[in-house]
Amino acid sequence: QVQLVESGGGLVQPGGSLRLSCAASGSWFSIYDMGWYRQTPWSQRELVATHTTDGTTNYGDPVKGRFTSSRDNVKNALYLQMISLKPEDTAIYYCHANVDGLDWWGKGTRVTVSS
Repeated sequence: QVQLVESGGGLVQPGGSLRLSCAASGSWFSIYDMGWYRQTPWSQRELVATHTTDGTTNYGDPVKGRFTSSRDNVKNALYLQMISLKPEDTAIYYCHANVDGLDWWGKGTRVTVSS
């Protein structure tokens, strides 16, 4: 069993910053890809950032240049630094990990960008 727990969401004004964290716990042989996705009630889940096993980090077009994702393989953690936040960044942000070939998701953390 694998658990992914996100934290750090909240309410922020446009132009502000937030840092999300994701902690993985459980037992496994290998964690492969890890990343962040987001979803609103009126859209499908979309890619925010993902770290592949070859060390590449890919970002979704809407967040390029504003969001930075980092992965700590020792702590089995993932972080998302978000700056210059816009109202359209409002969503529930989910942590994802492919563990031993199976996809796992956290329950999400809500980010609201509003004045």
